[in-house]
Amino acid sequence: MNKILSLFGINSGRDLNIVNHIGLSFFYKIGSIVSNLALVPLSLTYLNTEGYGVWLTLSSFLSWFTLFDVGLGHGLRNKLAEANAQKNYSLAQVYVSSAYFTIMGISLLVLFLFIIINFFLDWGLIFNVEGMLKNDIAPLMILVFTFFSIQLIVKLISSIHLAEQNHSFQSKVQFITSLLSLICIWILLKTTDGSLLLFGTIFSALPVVVMLVYNLISFTNKYKHLRPQLKLWSSKHVKEILSLGTKFFIIQISVIVLFSTDNIIITNLFSPEEVVPYNIALKYFSQILIFFSIVIAPYWSTITEAFVKSDYSWIKKSMKAIFRIWLLVIPILLIIMLIIADWVYKIWVGDNVVIMFSLNISMALFVLIQTFQLIYTNFINGVGRIKLQMIVGIIALLINIPLSILFAKELNLGTTGVILATCVSIGLYAIYKPIQYYLIINKKAKGIWNK
Repeated sequence: MNKILSLFGINSGRDLNIVNHIGLSFFYKIGSIVSNLALVPLSLTYLNTEGYGVWLTLSSFLSWFTLFDVGLGHGLRNKLAEANAQKNYSLAQVYVSSAYFTIMGISLLVLFLFIIINFFLDWGLIFNVEGMLKNDIAPLMILVFTFFSIQLIVKLISSIHLAEQNHSFQSKVQFITSLLSLICIWILLKTTDGSLLLFGTIFSALPVVVMLVYNLISFTNKYKHLRPQLKLWSSKHVKEILSLGTKFFIIQISVIVLFSTDNIIITNLFSPEEVVPYNIALKYFSQILIFFSIVIAPYWSTITEAFVKSDYSWIKKSMKAIFRIWLLVIPILLIIMLIIADWVYKIWVGDNVVIMFSLNISMALFVLIQTFQLIYTNFINGVGRIKLQMIVGIIALLINIPLSILFAKELNLGTTGVILATCVSIGLYAIYKPIQYYLIINKKAKGIWNK
């Protein structure tokens, strides 16, 4: 791996740590992908097409509630990385304690409010279902939301590992969760009849259990010096985290609206069944996005450390290397995936789901644009100059839903129109982010470009 990446100019001391974690992340991701691919046909068999479509839509809807961390995770990641770069470990523990106990209070408040509001909502109407599925959704929402609230707290351990440049941690957690999910769905198929309530409860609980175990392991071993303590909670340091975290929070809103409303739009414009081919195509082409993210994700916190130490030459060299990887690899892989798409679908899900070629083309375009803008996202996030990203995110949020409806319904493009609208929205990022990177790294950024 070192020899291969050295061809792209990746060979410094920092790069060695990155390369090691890239290798580990690839191993974990391959396991996750195999597990997730196997999960799709098993889930379809267990829930049937309508039930699985409802679960996908419900999952997208609930992903909105991850916003209630108000950007604390990303803010903690950057602040902790800065404290580590300055070797101020007592400050690092204060940041961790402040973040944990703040998000704990937020989670309890949000869960309490949701339980009250839940009594006044007709989930069957919201998700456009009847019969047994309608009866399962109301109690399932309470259970799933409870697990999501706990997950808001325990997932902060990921921010700590990432700030400590343990870049493969998230991939490891996802692999373990995916593997356990595969085992659970296999057991469900052997022992029970299809139940959305049982399926949703188990699949919501698993991530929480895995993250809780890692919290216990981390704070009793390697990161014992960062263990949260209530007496270290500081409103001053919460404000420091939130000053950056609030911007990340708004960016998170735009991202979640961009990517999670698609299922809801398709469900309401067409039917829950139409969500399935859309998501299968998205899962297929997103494998490139996943693997590319593995390569670039470690650079976020490492760039933070390098920027604090004014090591601009390393940053420039690394950004050029990442761009070369994108240019030489991503377009070729997408063309190959387009050619073999129908063959892969047939082996993967059989003849149960029909996916149009126009949808495949649109998904490939989406991945091409998304991977390009991600090259510069990690730099901008790492240096904390994200105000412009926040503003563009709001614009993308506002135009995505009306564009989706326009393309899908008014122009009769169907589900293809939904992903094309997303391409237009994220295209805004792909235009301005390279410009902002150039201005910042060459110390020419002024005004909003440097905030």
